[in-house]
Amino acid sequence: MQTTGPITAIVFAALALSIAEASAFDDALYPNLKGQWRSVGGPMRFDPAKPWGPGQQAPLTPEYQALFDANLIAQAEGRQGETPTYTCLSPGMPRVTNGYGQIEFVITPDTTHILVQHIHDNRRIYTDGRDWSAAREATFLGYSIGKWVDTDGNGKYNVLEVETRLLKGPRVYDNTGLMLHPDNQSVIKERIYLSKTEPNLLIDEITVTDNALTRPWKVLKSYKRDPSPQPYWREDVCAEGNSHVFIHGENYMLSADGELMPAKKGQQPPDLRYFNQAKQ
Repeated sequence: MQTTGPITAIVFAALALSIAEASAFDDALYPNLKGQWRSVGGPMRFDPAKPWGPGQQAPLTPEYQALFDANLIAQAEGRQGETPTYTCLSPGMPRVTNGYGQIEFVITPDTTHILVQHIHDNRRIYTDGRDWSAAREATFLGYSIGKWVDTDGNGKYNVLEVETRLLKGPRVYDNTGLMLHPDNQSVIKERIYLSKTEPNLLIDEITVTDNALTRPWKVLKSYKRDPSPQPYWREDVCAEGNSHVFIHGENYMLSADGELMPAKKGQQPPDLRYFNQAKQ
């Protein structure tokens, strides 16, 4: 029985090519981002260096400053304001950079993955040289194209430059309800690199250009690596234990005994017409 032929030759050629491509990827050319990372200073604010509340420091247009202030009043009354993630909707970009859980980086020849187990936070950054013509559907996380660069000139990559577009909403920066413009024309640029003095400290320079801002907004975020060689990866499922119930545009809560309860003072119960039908 003949064991070689055109088909077999093609298979072996494809296998040889894949092995060659795999061997061509030298991870020593890339920064060591292995391990588990967590946000420094907590994940609750987009700009950890600035105070928050009325008059906070985001460069909002007057219209969106007024909307943000109204949102803070709504939150003070027990409502959720503009932040949509309490129903386990994806935080979207740039909010996922806040780092709500354990973060892991996976670098491949064509893609850098940033994995965060929380809601829908996992990012895929294409580094294969593609352009924006490959972009298709708008998503909460957007479409990210990146490029590894060697800024030190030593033959090794040390900075990942990323641009993210093609976003959809609703999206806010953090749990204050600070919103992005609903036209979803945001452009988010990042420079991600390890600290030169602390190898377990990762820096993400983020610049947001958005029509709700008077100018591009640049913030500096950092993440600390767990020194353990075998860190514990805790499961984090947003829907598990979520006590929010969203009914006809209103947020309600489940009490500790599993009963529906108001989420704000004076809130009327939802329409119960389908529970009050006479037995037929």
